[in-house]
Amino acid sequence: MTRNFTDLTGKKAIVTGGAQGLCRGMAEGLMEAGAQVCIIDVNPAVTQVAEAFAERGFGCFGVVADLGNRDRLEAGFARAVEKLGGRLDIMVNGAGVQRRHKSEEFPYEDWEFVLNINLNAVFRLCQLAGRQFMDQQSKGKIINIASMLSFFGGYTVPAYAASKGGVAQLTKALCNEWAGKGINVNALAPGYMDTEMNKALTDPENPRFKEITDRIPAGVWGTAEDMKGPCVFLASEASDYLNGAIIPVDGGYLVK
Repeated sequence: MTRNFTDLTGKKAIVTGGAQGLCRGMAEGLMEAGAQVCIIDVNPAVTQVAEAFAERGFGCFGVVADLGNRDRLEAGFARAVEKLGGRLDIMVNGAGVQRRHKSEEFPYEDWEFVLNINLNAVFRLCQLAGRQFMDQQSKGKIINIASMLSFFGGYTVPAYAASKGGVAQLTKALCNEWAGKGINVNALAPGYMDTEMNKALTDPENPRFKEITDRIPAGVWGTAEDMKGPCVFLASEASDYLNGAIIPVDGGYLVK
């Protein structure tokens, strides 16, 4: 009998930031593998996104929540678990924000905003998901979204770089404490992706576009489709002995 290690049938997942971009792609990938997914997003369009997935035959729900507000974050997480029938198996912390300024001019308000969404909220959601898994006395998968800037410093994005470096270290720290409890905590580090967040960089008139593209051995920027397989892998039993890893999804950019 053939065994499908990446079958997620019957699994319950939360994906934050899933109303658009890479996170929407990962949510779709989990559903295509059989999981039921609740998307949490500050964008009110998350309701329509979930309905569109449901019309295609997927088990999908949407919850509007501002992850920058701890009370709303916690209420949103609780509503998502409720919509999933009171159980959780997979937590994907995908929501993230970006602000660009020269470091010497970087507004402190923007620093706080980026760190709050990209790191503080991720920690709290990991904590809530970890407790849920422990209360269920079940195994669980937490997938954080790191970045190439977990490894590099970047330009004009000190807050984003700091937050994504923090996500990588948080992932390792939680692995140390929770691996023995059957909870896998790993992170995907997307490379240069053709998304709205990178619109300034994907302009062919921007000299950085050619510079970056020339460094990618695959020769192309990534898309949401490229995130599906790695996300499903980390969400499934195929990765049961993988823990505390930061996995680049970058077309080879990191190693060139």
